[in-house]
Amino acid sequence: MTSSPNIYHRRSAPVAADQYTYYLTWSQEDNEHVGLCAEFPSLSWLDATPEGALRGIREVVAEVVAEMQTSGEAITPSHSHR
Repeated sequence: MTSSPNIYHRRSAPVAADQYTYYLTWSQEDNEHVGLCAEFPSLSWLDATPEGALRGIREVVAEVVAEMQTSGEAITPSHSHR
């Protein structure tokens, strides 16, 4: 697994994307594992394996945060930095 890029808050210390709170659940409707991120409740990733679901949601969060940085938006802090 590759390391995540650093993500910076506007007024706080750097936070790595892997410092967000991730969790997995099973979707009976989709018959797949679902990767979720507590700090970004609108994001999810479906995959046949739990490992794939976790990898997918982490990549999506890293991409969203990078886009937020590029556009100058405030970055959502991880629960551990609140």
